[in-house]
Amino acid sequence: MGPTRKSEKLARLVSVQRHMERMAESDLSNTARQRDEVAASMHTVMDAIGSLDPVHRLFAQNYAERFDRLANMEKQLAGIQQAQEAKVVRERVKGDRLEENRRDARLDEDREADDNAIYDLVDMRYATPASSKLQE
Repeated sequence: MGPTRKSEKLARLVSVQRHMERMAESDLSNTARQRDEVAASMHTVMDAIGSLDPVHRLFAQNYAERFDRLANMEKQLAGIQQAQEAKVVRERVKGDRLEENRRDARLDEDREADDNAIYDLVDMRYATPASSKLQE
C-alpha cells in the first residue's frame, strides 16, 4: 500500500471532529434535560407555596429555600447551556472546515492523477530513443 494521501488523513480527522460535535450535542441535550427537570421542580414548589393546604403552610420556609436553590441551579445550568451551545457551533464549524479541506485535497489528488496519466500517454506516444525499451 502506498503512502497515505492527504484527503484520507483529512477524512479521518473529519470523522473524529464529527464525533466531537456529537459529544458536544449530547452534553447540550443533557443540560437542556436537566433544565427541564429543574423547571418542573420549581413549578411544583411554587404550587406548594401557593397552596391553601395547611400542611404546605407549615413548610413554607422550606419551600422558599428549596425554590431559591432551584433558581440558582437554573441560573448555573443556563450559563452552562449557553457555553455548550457555543461549543457545538465551534465543533461544527471545525468539522465543516475540515470537510471542505478534505474535498479540496481530493480534487487536487484527482487532478494530479489525471495530469500524470496524460504525461504517461505523452511519454508513450513520443518515446525518445532512450526510452525505447518501453515500446518493446
